[in-house]
Parts: sequence; structure tokens; C-alpha cells
Amino acid sequence: ELQAVITRRNTLTRREQEVMDLVVEGNSNKDIAAKLQLSQKTVEAHRAHVMRKMQADSLATLVRQAMDISEDQAANP
Repeated sequence: ELQAVITRRNTLTRREQEVMDLVVEGNSNKDIAAKLQLSQKTVEAHRAHVMRKMQADSLATLVRQAMDISEDQAANP
């Protein structure tokens, strides 16, 4: 399961990974748009792509996946 989550994250573009990281940190679309100098519509599109590619049906699922990846990276540097 963890390997499947890691594989799915590796399918994200660099920008989608940035958006995912900022979403998981709790940033709003507006804040993400400001930080990445994008429109809110573009952030919404990236966020939708992240949710689809990560097969996450909720923000909680996405956060859990990100935590699992982070824990794995910490345990296996």
C-alpha cells in the first residue's frame, strides 16, 4: 500500500507536488496562489489533479498519504 502511494506521488508534476505539500500543510487555495504566484483557478486545477492522481477522496486521505510518505522517508533516508 505504501509503495502504491509513493508510486502515485511520483506521477505528480513538480508543480502538483508543490501544491500537494502546501495543501497538506493546511494552506488555503488563496494562500497557495499567492505563494506560487498563480491564479486561484490554476491552484484549484492542480489540486483537483493531485486528488485524482493520488486517488484521494478527501483532504484527510491526502494528508494521511503525505504523512505515510514522510514517515517512510524519515525511516529510510
